[in-house]
Amino acid sequence: MSTDLPEPKRQAATDLALAVARERLYSRAGLACALSCGLVIAMWMYFVRHEWPWTNIAFTLGVTASLISILLIASRRILFSTALVTALVVMTIAASEVKRHYLGMGLHAYDLVFYLLSPDTLSFLWTDFKLELVGLTAASFAFLGLAWLLYRFDPTRISRGLGASAVIVCVIATGWAAELRGGRHHTLFYWGHHYVSSFYLSWAETIETLWRGQLIEAAPAGGNTAPFALARTCRIGARSPNIILIHQESVFPPSLFPGISYDRGLDPFFRSHDGKLHKLRVETYGGASWLTEFSVLAGVSTFSFGGMRPFVQSLMQGKVHDTVPETLARCGYHNALYYPMNKDFVSSGKFYESIGFDTILDRKAQGAKRYNERDRFYYDNVLAGLAAHFKEKRTPVFNFVITAATHLPYAPAFMPEIKVPGGGPSPEMHEYLRRVGLAKIDYDYFRAELARRFPDEAFVIVQYGDHQPIVTRPFLGFDANVATEDMSMATDSQGYLTYYTIDGVNYDPGPAPDVEVLDVPYLGALLLNAARVPLSEVHRERLRLLDVCKGRYFTCTRRDEILSFHRRLIDSGLMMAR
Repeated sequence: MSTDLPEPKRQAATDLALAVARERLYSRAGLACALSCGLVIAMWMYFVRHEWPWTNIAFTLGVTASLISILLIASRRILFSTALVTALVVMTIAASEVKRHYLGMGLHAYDLVFYLLSPDTLSFLWTDFKLELVGLTAASFAFLGLAWLLYRFDPTRISRGLGASAVIVCVIATGWAAELRGGRHHTLFYWGHHYVSSFYLSWAETIETLWRGQLIEAAPAGGNTAPFALARTCRIGARSPNIILIHQESVFPPSLFPGISYDRGLDPFFRSHDGKLHKLRVETYGGASWLTEFSVLAGVSTFSFGGMRPFVQSLMQGKVHDTVPETLARCGYHNALYYPMNKDFVSSGKFYESIGFDTILDRKAQGAKRYNERDRFYYDNVLAGLAAHFKEKRTPVFNFVITAATHLPYAPAFMPEIKVPGGGPSPEMHEYLRRVGLAKIDYDYFRAELARRFPDEAFVIVQYGDHQPIVTRPFLGFDANVATEDMSMATDSQGYLTYYTIDGVNYDPGPAPDVEVLDVPYLGALLLNAARVPLSEVHRERLRLLDVCKGRYFTCTRRDEILSFHRRLIDSGLMMAR
């Protein structure tokens, strides 16, 4: 006896099963679309809160939507595409929070190359950040597992033509938003919570760096340049001078701008022992002092790193050698840094340790109550450190002192109880000039105390302005209220001019180079030469380039000479540029 259902009933059962399956499919598709909308709304709410202003919010949304649309073309699945991009955003935020906590900056696309594809940096991460690396690995596996599950679950199917149309629309909208928001701010990765947009913005410079093949511009490998001979020893005389390098925060000679009225009693502060004003060309304006510090100590231009230059200290940690501190350490000097911030600020402490500083006295170690103590505070710490060192040892000392009193903001008044001449034409300029006046008083005090307390010691003192303060904006053709980040200047702009001085106590440092303007990468070699320290082949080459390029570095008309110099640094192992 047959158990088959009659044809009408069998068809009805099939139709019912298909209807149930279709209803479940529609239900799953509706759930997938609802979840996708929820994820998009959640990301939008986060961007509105953390990625302001609206032009940056629009840019961040545009890139995010473009990524979703690209995945739609590949997978045709709405929830799968949206969830994967959401997971990328979440992991970017989490990684940025961790990196910011330890290194003072957000996630950069080059981190994937710098940290994860190098055995040396992976070893560093495993040693110092074991838990974080395990967490990242677990999150990556969870990410892959989520992707597989969502790909299987998501019933939605979008035509690739629709996905391609979405990509075109999103890319156009992103380009429009990018044009409105302007270029990436040079300190974006250090301040605020623009984690997602800053990560997106880092893709272009990462691609540029990978295309170039190394972090720094250099002549092609395999040319006819010979590697530098590596210096192994250094003999100095018994009367070799102690060296003090002073980083004068935000200081420039007001005489550079005729529109500034000021007390001419400031002028001697900017003159070297030869009575002349020597101009210095730095590579940042209004902030990012670490760029100038890097160029002075490492002897290369940050401009040569392209879009990666805001990160030179963290990227080149342990990867640049024969620096000023390393050279002096090889010659028997004790190197100490007097730093006004905490040493984990923008990862500076680890960089300074890697280039040869024996001692780093940061804000906490110096007992500072604020980051911008008066200059005399730091000078007194230096004097105390020198006295303690000379009591125990007879080796010479290299002290790098970073001041901060002339740092912005220029309201309220700094130590208003001290009457110091100011100037004009604005209240901010008046306050700034007051602080420069205090800096001069404190430097004169410091120099006099060196001579009084250590009559048997010789000193070379080099000081420099790290960048101009924001109060010079009107003299550069910008509105007084424009954000420093929005100021775009040519590499030879007057906005990059500051000064350097070479002075001596019980010591004649000799003549300064006869150039109109000295570019900052040469200053370290100049300091060593003034102290008559035996120069390695690298530093002798810098002094030759100074003469050939007439004080220029990045904009030297003999650009081939500079690029060849960089190639020789790389081939000698003195700079690892990956």
